[in-house]
This record gives sequence, C-alpha cells and structure tokens, in this order.
Amino acid sequence: MLGELPKLRNFVWPHEDDPKERLLLDPIPQDEMNRKMLTPMMKTGPGFWLIVAILATIVVVCLFGYWLYMIRWGMGVAGIRRPVGWGVFIATMVFWIGISHSGTFVSAILRVFNAEYRRPITRAAELMTSFSLACAVLFPMIHLGRMWVVYFMIPMPNQRNLWANFQSPLAWDLIAITTYLIGSTLYVYLPMIPDLAMARDRTTGWRHVLYKLLSWGWRGLEYEWHYLHKAINLFAFAIIPVMFSVHTIVSWDFAMAQQIGWHSSIFGPYFVTGAIFSGVSAVIAVLLVVRKAMGLQYFLRKEHFDALAKLVLIFSFAWTYFFFNDYLVEWYGGEWVGHQLLALQARGPLAPLWYAMLFFNIVVPWLTLWNKRIRQSPIALFLIAIGIQIGMYLERIIIIPGFLQRNRLPFDWGVYNPQPVEISIAIGTLALFCLLYVVGSRFIPLIPVWEVLEGQLSHSRRRIGKTVVTSVAELE
Repeated sequence: MLGELPKLRNFVWPHEDDPKERLLLDPIPQDEMNRKMLTPMMKTGPGFWLIVAILATIVVVCLFGYWLYMIRWGMGVAGIRRPVGWGVFIATMVFWIGISHSGTFVSAILRVFNAEYRRPITRAAELMTSFSLACAVLFPMIHLGRMWVVYFMIPMPNQRNLWANFQSPLAWDLIAITTYLIGSTLYVYLPMIPDLAMARDRTTGWRHVLYKLLSWGWRGLEYEWHYLHKAINLFAFAIIPVMFSVHTIVSWDFAMAQQIGWHSSIFGPYFVTGAIFSGVSAVIAVLLVVRKAMGLQYFLRKEHFDALAKLVLIFSFAWTYFFFNDYLVEWYGGEWVGHQLLALQARGPLAPLWYAMLFFNIVVPWLTLWNKRIRQSPIALFLIAIGIQIGMYLERIIIIPGFLQRNRLPFDWGVYNPQPVEISIAIGTLALFCLLYVVGSRFIPLIPVWEVLEGQLSHSRRRIGKTVVTSVAELE
C-alpha cells in the first residue's frame, strides 16, 4: 500500500528509555495492523445496536421532536424574551463550533509542525470537526424560528430581489460554518483515501462496493502518494486560517454589539483560545472512549494522551490570561453597568456557574495536569476532559444569556430561565454528535493506518557512542 518512499534525510531525537512505549518504535506486520483496525469496524453486536437505538431515540425526541414543537407554537415556548434575545441555542452553537477546532488544530497545525505523535490521532479529531459542525449548523435555523425562510440568509439572487442581510450575525454564522464544514470535510476525506482502499481490498459484499466507490481506484502508486501529500499539505495550510477566522467571526457576533460585557477587542483571540482549549480536551475524551470500546490500545498509547494533556494545560494558561484580561478592560472602562455585571458574576445569580467554570477550567487542570502519572491515567484524564467541557459550556452560558441580563437601562433588566424546549434541543445535538461518531466508527477507519506505517518506516533506533537515540528519517 505504501509504495516506494522518497529519499530520506536523517536527524536525531533525544534519548528514550523504553522504545516499546512509543508507537512509531514498536512496528508490527502491515497485515496485522490492518486487521487490528478493520476487526472492530466489522463488529456490530447487540450492544452496538442498543447504543445506536438509544441515541437515535434521543435525537428524534429531544432534537427533532421539540424543534417541531417550537415551530408549531412559536419561539415563545423558549425562555428567550427581553432583555435576553440569545440563550441556550446560541451558547450551544458556540460550544459546538469550539469543539470543531479540535480536528484542525490536532491534525493541520501539528502536521505543519511535524509533530510525530499526531499520526494515530488525526483521523478521530478530524471527524470530530465535521460532526460537531453538523450540529452547529442546525442552530442558525433553530434560532431563526421560521426555518422555512432560512434561504434568506444565503447570498443568492432571486425573483423577489431579496439578498442576505449581512448586518445579521446569523448570516455571518451560516457563511462561516458552511465554509468551515466544506473545507474540513474535504480535509478529512483526502487522507482517508489510502485507508478506504485498504478496507476495499479486505472486505466483500456491500462494504467492498462502498469502499471501492470512495477510494477512487487508489492503487498506492508513487505518483498517487506524491499528489496526495501535496494535496494534504495544501489543505493543511488553507484550513488553518479558516479555523481562526470562523471563531473570530463568532466572537464578532458579540464584540460588534454595544452590549455591556461584549464590546471588547480581545474577544477574537479569547474565543479562539477557548475553542482550542475545549476542542483538544474533547479529543482526549473521545479517544479514550474509542480506545476502550474498539480495542485500539496498540494505536492509542500513553504518549499520545500525555502530549494532548500538555496541550490542554498550555491552553488553560492562555485561556486564563485572556479571561481575566477581558475583566480588566471592562473594569477600567469605568461604566457603572460594567461594574454591576462583574459583581453579578461573583455575587449574583450567576455566581454558582461562574465559580464552577473557574474550578473546571483553571483549578482542576492546573492542579493535575503537571503530573505525568495523571496525564497518563485514562480515568483521571477522562474526568478532567469532561470537566473542561462542562466549564467551557458554562462560560458560553455566562457570556451570552448571562451578560444580556444587564444593560444600560435598569428598567429593562431581567432574568433568563432556560425552558425544557431549549435544554432538550441542546441534549439532542449532543446525542446527534455521539450517534454520528458511533455509526461512523463502523464505516470509517478511525486510525490512519498508512500514516502510522509511514511513521514507523521513518523511525529507527541507533547507537551513537554509549547512547541509544531515536533516528527519524524525514521525507523530502
């Protein structure tokens, strides 16, 4: 499948005590590696179908059922009313867009910087991007209320000479999410072609026909690998600015308004940092579940979770800086309402959410992820990653409906109480994400086997004097 590799240029990595702990230094025969990936894909026992049935039921009832109920009775059944015009719907959309940054960061950015530990985890992260964007793209339609006029947000000429209102944040979100969804889907599909060809050659029946269509006649010839690497590198450099622009546009939904607490020039990097923070931690949680459920312990090792946990700790520091920096800007702005808003978070109705957010996003990562034993503990890492997701969702709730409860007109202050319709739809999108991932795991190789093989071929151990070091052959 790999064909002939290009010429190699060697460089040396630092000393490693136990090479068997590193995937790229623990090669096995190619057929065995293919079997380790394909065998769990073919397993669809009673437990699998039970999980699919439960998730599908939640999606039908909570997402589409309550959505149709809201369409029938109007937006009044939601808790959205003056002064809070945006609630759980927009907070959940921002949350899913943040999760979508996981694939781009883990795959594209780490690929650009030649981080070798990325190889077995890129596919799972890239699929998270596509599936989370599929959930996020629903919310401009849900929040629109009358979703049958959603085409008003599409910039196209029509007989009524109606064009999209480019001053509307919903139009910004639709264009940004759609662009990111198309780009990320192409980016996840290109590296998948060799693995689809591998599955094509080792399956029969309808799976063979499906993989034959999707692999586009891939044969692993030298020129095919040449063009594939060129295309992947091109998309990697192209998708990175798209990733940053998408969440920057989402931050402009708030920063371009005159609302107290939103009108801040730091919202762009603050939102991007928070998105990567939640996205990478979500990758850890999903990879731990995939590793246990599909028996992929050979591919997903402690070294990968250790590296991802270090990234989470770094972005926890960065997020904390931007978080409190935004408070300084608001405080020195001198507006009385801004000071009231800060007090509302620390001592008002939002205080429990605010302290829980600080606990999950700052206290827990800072007190745990500096320890290597915790970084390599599956249970501890899973709990920390889930806690970060809770903290980041609470952050979106505080910023969006929380800040809207106070404005410059005290007679227009109010309290936001999310209704069962909003909560159910948010839970339904979570079930939709899980359902897409569970079903996708039986059709898509979650581990890019060809990348792992390529990495193992380029890694070796050599002795220099009395020291054994890792030698990496870099593709030219």
